[in-house]
Amino acid sequence: MTTLAVAATLTSSAFAQTFTLKSNELGGQLTNKQFVNGMGFNGENQSPQLSWENAPKETQSFAVTVFDMDAPTGSGFWHWVVFNIPANIHELKSGAGDASKNLLPEGTIQSNTHVGAPGYIGAAPNDGPAHRYLITVYALVSTEKLYNLSSDTKSPCHFLP
Repeated sequence: MTTLAVAATLTSSAFAQTFTLKSNELGGQLTNKQFVNGMGFNGENQSPQLSWENAPKETQSFAVTVFDMDAPTGSGFWHWVVFNIPANIHELKSGAGDASKNLLPEGTIQSNTHVGAPGYIGAAPNDGPAHRYLITVYALVSTEKLYNLSSDTKSPCHFLP
């Protein structure tokens, strides 16, 4: 069993409406589409459709992460790290985490996950208590682009100060 924790992180406390993350595919749990195809699972390994609204007006770009808070690694497990999403984009289509589909906006970067490669990697929770998957959209106000320095390493993304 899996449960989802969904967050939209604001970089500004002054806003008229709540910055909200939604999905047409997720209703509190991951579906078979978001599970990995392997490790005893027959999932489709597709990143979920995500959309957001009411971002702060000063937003310059967005970043999205999918994180398993309960993976037995001691520090969780990053399933998807994507950033430099242009401020005029408010949705990522289902399967956008597969680079071969070319569904992300130009200039958007997918960084390494905990499997040492960029792109979405589906859920594969071990037996035991339900895993909580935290999906976060960050509204970034900096005009500086984030860079992917993890292409030479197996670790998830690194950010320049």
